[in-house]
Amino acid sequence: MAGKRALIVDDEKLIVKGIKFSLEQDDMQVDCAYDGEEALEYAKNNQYDIILLDVMLPKLTGFEVCQQIREFSNVPIIMLTARGDDMDKILGLEYGADDYITKPFNILEVKARIKAIMRRTEPKRVSGEAAAPKAIESGEMRLDCEGRRAYIAGKEIGLTAKEFEVLELLMLNPNKVYSRESLLQLVWGTDYPGDVRTVDVHIRRLREKIEQNPSEPKYVHTKWGVGYYFLNS
Repeated sequence: MAGKRALIVDDEKLIVKGIKFSLEQDDMQVDCAYDGEEALEYAKNNQYDIILLDVMLPKLTGFEVCQQIREFSNVPIIMLTARGDDMDKILGLEYGADDYITKPFNILEVKARIKAIMRRTEPKRVSGEAAAPKAIESGEMRLDCEGRRAYIAGKEIGLTAKEFEVLELLMLNPNKVYSRESLLQLVWGTDYPGDVRTVDVHIRRLREKIEQNPSEPKYVHTKWGVGYYFLNS
């Protein structure tokens, strides 16, 4: 993680101090914010490799900050949520977060999640699947695998890291049906503690971005009772 830059957002200064110290031990550059408005200003004025974002913040909630960041950036965001609060987890994913960690947490878990996301956001193939070409095209859609950008009819579509990975995996294997469990394991990893609802949320958000009519998808289809697949056009 050396040379990477992180933003930590939490109004509990002891938590921020602990995470900051630990990440700096790995030679990361770390900025800190203690409320939603400050976090948004940092995100607008700097380039980050990862943002750790608490849900409960003064001025703007973590959900509001995440939603507004997604209007101008696809930086990976890990939400910090209260233990056992499934609604916070689902809402975080709905607003564009890539992952979540429940409080109280072990700093080693935080660092492991950060490393996992950074590995996944590097341009490379998904484990166990065919190596990704430089670009994939289907109909009006073009996926730039090296630049990790998606285009429809020449217009860039802003995808989060996880949305891109899901779409890349499906496009690399057109017409192959992946179960929700398989997608969770391939994209999020075998050690990911979340459940298959994570996949459903990301598929729904992905369709909202790439489909003209998400309820009648052209690209990402559902095989009822089985899973999801990409229909090559």
